[in-house]
Amino acid sequence: MDYPGNLFIVAAPSGAGKSSLVKALRELDHRVQPSISHTTRAPRGQEKNGREYHFVNADEFDRMIDAGEFLEWASVHGHRSGTSKRAIEAHIALGNDVILEIDYQGAFQVKRMFANSISIFILPPSLEELRARIERRGEDAPDKIELRMKNAEDEIAQAKAFDFVIINEVFETALFDLKAIVHAERLTFLAQQKARADTFLALKLI
Repeated sequence: MDYPGNLFIVAAPSGAGKSSLVKALRELDHRVQPSISHTTRAPRGQEKNGREYHFVNADEFDRMIDAGEFLEWASVHGHRSGTSKRAIEAHIALGNDVILEIDYQGAFQVKRMFANSISIFILPPSLEELRARIERRGEDAPDKIELRMKNAEDEIAQAKAFDFVIINEVFETALFDLKAIVHAERLTFLAQQKARADTFLALKLI
């Protein structure tokens, strides 16, 4: 189905800076709406239920799967996360732009259901820098860090299947690149036709 709003999918290995980039984008561009995923993992740091994630237990997550409430869901690093289909459709049907922060498995599921979605993969400048960033966070035990690094190699290999790739070496540059992608998608012929229907009609383009 062709919705008036854009659906942006952002994926990355843990530690590549995906969440920081999306947060910074949303602070600069209030037309971009977040998608708040459901997850079975515990909150980290200052995360609050209903703000960064909806934190649910395994039984509730199972119930939502059985009820077909998820657009996509996946198991990552020993926990499960999923995106509410109804919430996404409600936003983009109103013409809002929505940005999803999900893993590559979920990105592929969403792309199959929303063919016009725009997929973006965030890469680290190197595996060494990725490890250093994860270690600087100070949130993971050594065995968890090794698991994240092992998974990162598999995740990075999926970047070639995405529409856009951003290398997050300098944060400000990566943020500019992300803003550029979002802005460019709003300027395609079809997007402008939807947003400025009166103008297109007056110019006999409809």
